[in-house]
Amino acid sequence: MTAISFENISKTFRSGLKRNTVLKGLNLTVNDGEIFGFLGPNGAGKSTSIKLLLDFIRPDRGRITVDGFVVGKERFQHLIGYLPETPCFFENLSGMETLLFAARASEMRGYVIKKRAQEVLERLDLKSAGSWTVRTYSKGMKQRLGLAMALIHDPDIYILDEPMSGLDPLGRNLISDVILDLGQNGKTVFFSSHILSDAERLCDRIGILHKGELLFDGAIEDITEVGGLEKAFIKIIEEHGKSKNV
Repeated sequence: MTAISFENISKTFRSGLKRNTVLKGLNLTVNDGEIFGFLGPNGAGKSTSIKLLLDFIRPDRGRITVDGFVVGKERFQHLIGYLPETPCFFENLSGMETLLFAARASEMRGYVIKKRAQEVLERLDLKSAGSWTVRTYSKGMKQRLGLAMALIHDPDIYILDEPMSGLDPLGRNLISDVILDLGQNGKTVFFSSHILSDAERLCDRIGILHKGELLFDGAIEDITEVGGLEKAFIKIIEEHGKSKNV
């Protein structure tokens, strides 16, 4: 079954009198229960793709679906957990209050909400900080709280934009373990990253995007040689650049 699909997606933005093409006919499918890494250098179009996926902006052409629901035409947001690259919070709320708010916004009801919030805070190593106001949190703690908000309603599909951003090695290891646990429990995880070592360790499949074009879509072992994913990634990007200059 297909969890996420991009079908011939194109997107341009106007800059003065010019139009800059950000995505060029993107076709990409993420299967149910898959951990999929969406990779690419800065400016590749990863964040634009995620904004389109979440219906924050609309494509010029093409169709996107989430769990069979057409983005922009059907309601699907309650089916997903989303972590933006830089999460935003009501800074005067505590960590627990933030999760209770997220739970109700995700249509959770009843006595299970607080129990679930306590479980998620503990899983993200924030249990002792649950009563602290968010304005006292470090950047890494805010990143983990953002992931807790995505986890709170236990959706089947997770969309994570640079989930390791701003984390120290311990925080990265914790988030990696959470992502692996989600995959082992049959959840779908679609995450963007430029940290190739994380993708190599976590992903079932990857896609490599560069200048709006999907250069590779498949299993990591299909492209890796001696030197691992980083060497393969650089080779793919460089070869694409050479082909454009011919």
